[in-house]
Amino acid sequence: MLYYACAVSKIADPKLASKGKLSYEWASSHMLILARTIEKMEKQKPLHGIHVGFCLHMTKETSMLAMGAKRLGADVSICAANPISTQDDIAAFLASQGINVYAWRGETAQEYNDCIRSVIRNEPDIITDDGADAHVKLHSEKEFAKLMPMGGTEETTTGVVRLRALQNDGLLRYPVIAVNNAYTKHLFDNRYGTGQSTIDGIMRATALLFAGKNVVVCGYGWVGRGVANRARGMSAKVFVTEVDPIKALEAHMDGFTVVPIKEAIKLGDMFVTATGQTGVVSGEHIESMKDGAILANAGHFDVEVDTKYLESHSKSKREVRNNLDEYTMKSGKKVYLIGKGRIANLVAAEGHPPEVMALSFSNQLLSILHIVKNHVKMEKAIHDVPKAIDSQIAVNSLEAMGIKIDKPTKEQIKYAKSW
Repeated sequence: MLYYACAVSKIADPKLASKGKLSYEWASSHMLILARTIEKMEKQKPLHGIHVGFCLHMTKETSMLAMGAKRLGADVSICAANPISTQDDIAAFLASQGINVYAWRGETAQEYNDCIRSVIRNEPDIITDDGADAHVKLHSEKEFAKLMPMGGTEETTTGVVRLRALQNDGLLRYPVIAVNNAYTKHLFDNRYGTGQSTIDGIMRATALLFAGKNVVVCGYGWVGRGVANRARGMSAKVFVTEVDPIKALEAHMDGFTVVPIKEAIKLGDMFVTATGQTGVVSGEHIESMKDGAILANAGHFDVEVDTKYLESHSKSKREVRNNLDEYTMKSGKKVYLIGKGRIANLVAAEGHPPEVMALSFSNQLLSILHIVKNHVKMEKAIHDVPKAIDSQIAVNSLEAMGIKIDKPTKEQIKYAKSW
C-alpha cells in the first residue's frame, strides 16, 4: 500500500466539544436501534484493524455512526459531505474522541475537496459516502490510483446515480452497497426525514406561515413525496412538477395538482426542488416568478436552482436572515434563496431527526460489516443491502418502539407456497 502523511484533525473550535457531546448523547437516546446493535457487538470488536473513512453530513446523528464504528474497533476518519452543513460542535466532539476529523462549517470549494482528500490519504478499507464525492475522487485523481479499498457504501440517491455511471463505464474498482436502495432507508429517511427536515429548514430561514401559500414541489420521488405531504399537512396549496409520467400520475392520485413548471412558476410562493437533476429552476423561470418568491433545494447538490443566474442578473444581494439571501432583480422584483441553493434541511436546520437516521445508519453499519466479511467474493459492482439486513432492521425498529405484529400460521405459509 502507498503511504501518505496525514494531517491532524482540522476543525473550527475544539472548545465546542462539550456541547457536541450533549448533542451526541441526545441523538443516542433517540437512536435505540443503532445503539442496541452497537452494544451487542462491542465486545467482539468486529471492525478491529479496519480503517473506515466517512464522507457524511456532520450532524449529531452522524456522530452516532462514527462513534459506533470506533466502539466496534475501527480506526475512523471523517469529513463533511457538504461545505456548509457541518455542525462544528459535533466535529469538535468527534475529534476529542480520537477520530480524525476534517470539517468545519463554511469551507471553500478547495477546502472541501482537500478535506475529502485528507480522509482518503488515511487509506480507508471502507468508504462510506453521501453523494459519492469521496468515491469519485478516489476513482478520478492520480494520487489515489493505487489505493484499493475493500469496498464502500453510499447513502443517497445522487451518489448511487454517480456510482452507477462509474459501473456502466467499467470503472468501478470495488464493491459498493447502495444503502439508499434499502427499504428501511429510502421509504423512511427520504420521505419522512427529508420531508420534515426540509420544512424545518424553510421555517427556520423564513419564519413564515405555510397555510394558504402556494408551494411548488419539483420532483415526486421519495423526497418530493415527503415534502409535498408535509407542506399539505401545514395547509399549503401544493403543486407538483414532474418529468416521469408514472410519478406524475401518482402525485395526481395522491391529490396534488400536477402542472408543467412554466405554469407552476407563475403560481408559487415557495419552491422546493427535489429531483437530483441540474437546471430545474432556470434563469428564465426566476424572471417569471412572483415578487417575494422563496427558493429552497432539497437535493444533494446546489445545481437544481440556477444560483449563477441569480448572482449575475440581480442588481443587489443581501442576507436578510440567517441562511436567507434576498436578490433584487433588475426589474425590482425580489427573490429569496435559502442556504445558497444547497440542501436546505442541513444548511438551514439540523438535518434528519435521530429516529429516522437510526434506520439509515443501522443499514450503513451492518453493510460495512457485511463488506468486511464478504468483500473477497463480492463483484466490483453496486450491490443492494442484503434483504436479511433490511428485514432485521425493520424488526429491530418495531421492537424498539414497542410495536408487536402477527406471524403467519403454518397453514398460511403452506397456502402461500401452493399453486
